Amino acid sequence: MKTAIYKSSKKRDSYLYIENEDDFSRIPPELLSAIGQLSHVMTIELSQDKKLAQANAAQVMHELQENGFYLQMPDDSDQLALAGIKPESNHIPVL
Repeated sequence: MKTAIYKSSKKRDSYLYIENEDDFSRIPPELLSAIGQLSHVMTIELSQDKKLAQANAAQVMHELQENGFYLQMPDDSDQLALAGIKPESNHIPVL
């Protein structure tokens, strides 16, 4: 599966994977706004056994087929916030 990878200008160490270079039609506008200007990093041939530095190739391929994109971010709380989900906080016990 051919995959284009873009770097976010707003979110440090964040990358957007899409199937077709420069085709952002399946990316929600809110997400595009949140990650800012995108710079094309590379286009690779992705397969189940391909080694990626920060992602699982099988998961990336699944997300590309299901959603049209895969967003790689260094921190889970950033991913949750972009998805509109508030991370659960630790409960502070009453003393």
